[in-house]
Amino acid sequence: MANATQNRPLSPHLSVYKLIPTMVMSIVHRITGAALYFGTILVAWWLIAAAAGPDQFNLANAVFGSIIGRIVLLGYTWALLHHMLGGMRHLIWDTGRGLDKELTTKMAKATLAASLALTILIWAIALLTA
Repeated sequence: MANATQNRPLSPHLSVYKLIPTMVMSIVHRITGAALYFGTILVAWWLIAAAAGPDQFNLANAVFGSIIGRIVLLGYTWALLHHMLGGMRHLIWDTGRGLDKELTTKMAKATLAASLALTILIWAIALLTA
């Protein structure tokens, strides 16, 4: 009986699978969705601080204007854009289009490239107009 359990096949594990772009983008989509919860709390804090008065608003602006605050805002911007583009990709798939292997890989790579490009564009415009 003990020998029977030792010779049983193992369940597939992460080491069995080869990481492909669509798999990575699926994982990143879930991570960015979770990160957006945290970022939305920060947006709510900023709005509440704006309504609470100038002292609280200045504190929130000081936090968001710091190096760490700007890095968090940069990450939030990217997460928002990446999650939005990933959602659009899923909406396309829900129509039954773009499901062949080569196109899904191209769409996954395009989602990453577009989210990075749009983040850079938004931040460049924001910094140039500030």
